[in-house]
Amino acid sequence: MQYCFGVDIGGTTVKMGLFRTEGTLVDKWEIKTRTENSGEAILSDVAASLKAKLEEKEIGHLQVAGIGIGIPAPVDDCGIVRNTANLGWGYKEVKREMGEITGLKVKAGNDANVAALGEMWLGAGKGQKNMIMVTLGTGVGGGVIVNGSPIVGEHGAGGEIGHICVNYEEDEKCGCGSRGCLEQYTSATGITRLARRRLAGQSGGTVLKMEHLSAKSVFDALKEGDKVAEEIVEEFGTYLGHAMANLAAITDPAVIVIGGGVSKAGNILLEYVEKHFKERAFFANKDTKFVLAELGNDAGICGAAKLIIG
Repeated sequence: MQYCFGVDIGGTTVKMGLFRTEGTLVDKWEIKTRTENSGEAILSDVAASLKAKLEEKEIGHLQVAGIGIGIPAPVDDCGIVRNTANLGWGYKEVKREMGEITGLKVKAGNDANVAALGEMWLGAGKGQKNMIMVTLGTGVGGGVIVNGSPIVGEHGAGGEIGHICVNYEEDEKCGCGSRGCLEQYTSATGITRLARRRLAGQSGGTVLKMEHLSAKSVFDALKEGDKVAEEIVEEFGTYLGHAMANLAAITDPAVIVIGGGVSKAGNILLEYVEKHFKERAFFANKDTKFVLAELGNDAGICGAAKLIIG
């Protein structure tokens, strides 16, 4: 079996990749995610697109090891999803249904866990078996990999890094319904929130403007030497660094990978997180490496393929 597919299902598009089983990406493409009618067409659309790709490349079924799928929801070890926020699915046996449609072996996992697996296999964590990946975007996602396998948990919700409680005094609710979650301070929207709170007590002395705040504007101002931006990023780094120190005490990673849109700020972001990580890290974890993610939007398809390759 020379080939496998990696599929990353998102709320807007489904990204797909055809891989050789030794790790070479042969082709990648995407289709629209049709979420109407409770997302009933999603899996059949994916199956049809994969079939068309096999025909285009003149690859037979017997040459395909299987299909790995990343899904934006908790996914248990049986490939079952019980609810999704963006796809319209309720209870769905993704592994079984996709296997029946295609006749191929199927494995499924949470999209953030799968992206972490991709970075471990072909990206910033290449060569490592113990890794934490944090994705800083509109929210905070991530995956925790121990001995080469993502932590899935009983309900498929293992690795929900964004919902570690880091502030027990917080009054505002997180999108998950709890309070004080890491996501409220270190996502792109969370950094903007920190900036708004900081600027509310400022009378000047900063290039930051309340009406034009974003995570990017904060990091851009930091790079220009803005002291208020530095205070905001210090707070961001404290929350994320201390949270990673707590996780490291449990999982003992070789590397912590930071991805997502916020990571485009570059190495300056790592400096602030790593500094605060070392403040609280258990002595055995203090030399854990921090690196930026490398695969970008391909992490999901790479990790999904790795589910099949093992």
